[in-house]
Amino acid sequence: MVSFLKDECELVETDGVFTLKNLNTTIGFVRFNKSGEVEYIFVNPIFRKKGIAKKLLKLVKDKTKKR
Repeated sequence: MVSFLKDECELVETDGVFTLKNLNTTIGFVRFNKSGEVEYIFVNPIFRKKGIAKKLLKLVKDKTKKR
């Protein structure tokens, strides 16, 4: 479980994609390649302006060791 928000969320990682979900919906996801380049990022409009995109990008940076 991830504490991005007040509600409990699940972070799923599969083949270059981090997906953040809660019980009802997908909150956001980021797709990236092995060199750390982001190919696509999405945050559900209901959850925008909460720093979720920044946290997803940090996950990519940490995973790929990219600056």
